Order: sequence, then structure tokens, then C-alpha cells
Amino acid sequence: MAIAAATATAAAAALSSLSLRPSLLSSNPKPSSLILLRHPHRPPPPPLLCSKLTPSAADNATDAAVADAGDDDDDDDDDAFDPPSPPEGYVPPTPFDELPPETEEEIAAAYEEIYGPAFSGVSVLGNDVFAMDAKLKKAGGLLGRRKREKLNDGFEERVVQVRRVTKVVKGGKKLSFRAIVVVGDKKGHVGVGVGKAKEVVDAIAKSAANARRNIVTVPMTKYSTFPHRADGDYGAAKVMLRPASPGTGVIAGGSVRIVLELAGVDNALGKQLGSKNALNNARATVVATQKMRQFREVALERGIPMEELWK
Repeated sequence: MAIAAATATAAAAALSSLSLRPSLLSSNPKPSSLILLRHPHRPPPPPLLCSKLTPSAADNATDAAVADAGDDDDDDDDDAFDPPSPPEGYVPPTPFDELPPETEEEIAAAYEEIYGPAFSGVSVLGNDVFAMDAKLKKAGGLLGRRKREKLNDGFEERVVQVRRVTKVVKGGKKLSFRAIVVVGDKKGHVGVGVGKAKEVVDAIAKSAANARRNIVTVPMTKYSTFPHRADGDYGAAKVMLRPASPGTGVIAGGSVRIVLELAGVDNALGKQLGSKNALNNARATVVATQKMRQFREVALERGIPMEELWK
């Protein structure tokens, strides 16, 4: 008995040091009802955020959810799309699968309208079958040389001469090409140009641009000839120009003939009297044409009617 009493006293002291409730010392303690006492300096535990619903409360929540779902269905029925009525005289289009079959000509015309003329040489819409070839034509020429695109400004170009020239430098000779080009619209406007480059194509392009910057007006009568005779010289070259009767044509040679033809002169006489240099003769021809004057200009300077010039 003494040993049992000592054991009970030690257990009571241990439990008192753990600050357990007095109810734990009851004769029939329950493990699930063991609750540790709160420390005096610790904050209280948070309240329970959820609790178990009773069966009746769960049934009530289910009924409320079903009622809300029914209300949402009613709202969806009220918001249904109502298409407007078609206007008067509206005829619905024919479905695609009910259309009559297209012919080969109609299909070819539709493709040509979208993608342009075909390369087969047959055009249903009457388009130029070579228009696309001209747009897509490569700039490369023979042996990989670059081709020059001509300007569509109404002036015709004609190459008078292309020569290879050299320039002596410290390391030897530097080769290049010199081109002489005459441009004209055959309506009284003509120009002479010269250009140098390492390639023939570039030299011709430079000389054509130079000729367009030196356009002059050639005076002519209604018979496409000169109003009077004139002589011109440039350097050692001398050129003689004479008017001619209708039907004579251009009787001249070398660069003089090219300049007169591109100027639009149909009846004239020309002769080279000095040097045979093509560039100097072409420029001498331009100088001779600039010495000519129209009858109206002379009459205006003298202050007399134009008919008085033939008296």
C-alpha cells in the first residue's frame, strides 16, 4: 500500500508541473478530451473558420443552388439572339454547291484576272503575254555583263563611236572606254555627249546622260530643212550645212548625218571640211545649227513684217 501511495503522489506532482486541468485527474479520463492548458503569455488560438453542416442545412443549400441555376437558365433564354428581319425584296444567294458548273474559259479568265497573263502565249482577257516577262527580265546580259535600261523620255539614243583609251599611271597603263552618244527627239531637239568608264555599258550611260544635259534647239522650216546656210567649226573640224528642197533627204556622212537625223531634219546637205574626228564634227554641227535664225526672229529684230524679207 505504501508503494502505491508513493506512486500516486509522484504522478500527481508530475501532472501539476505540466499545468493540466483538474479534470484530467478524474477516474475515467477520455483520450479525446485531453486539452492542454493555455500558457498565460501566449495569444489565444484563432477561432474555428468552418464547421460541419447538419444534414438539414446541407439539403437547404442544395435546394438554393438548384433554384439559382434555374434562374440563370431563364436569363439565358431572355438574352437569346434575335436576328433582324430581311429587307423587302431580299433574295437569298444561291448556295455554292447549287451553282452551275463553270466552263474552262471562265476559269482561265478568273485565273488571269488574279495572277496576270499566262506564259503559254494565250490570253483570254486580251492582255500582253510578254508584259510579265519584261518586268521579271533579269538585268544580266551576255557573259554576265549588266544591261542598261533605257529611259522613256521621248529621246532616241544613237552611239556614234566607242573607243578604248588608256591612261599612263605609276604602275602602268589604265584601260577604259570612251563613248560618243547623240540623243534627239526628231522634233528639233538634239544633244551630243561623251563619257568614259571601265565598262562599255557604263560609258554609254554616262555619255547619254551628258548628252541630255546639252540639248539644243535646231531651227527648221515647214519643209524640215534649214532656214539658210551656215558653217560651224569646233577645234580642227569644220562643217558646212546647206538647206535642200523637199525630197532631197539628208546628204551627209559620219557624225554629221546622225546629228541631223536625230534633230528631225529631213532635207539638208552637209559636208566635213576639216578633221575627221567624230566628236569634233558632231559638236561643229551643233555649233553651225546655233548660228541659224528663223525668219520671224530676224523680222522682229529689224522691226519689219516678215514678208518684207523677200523684197
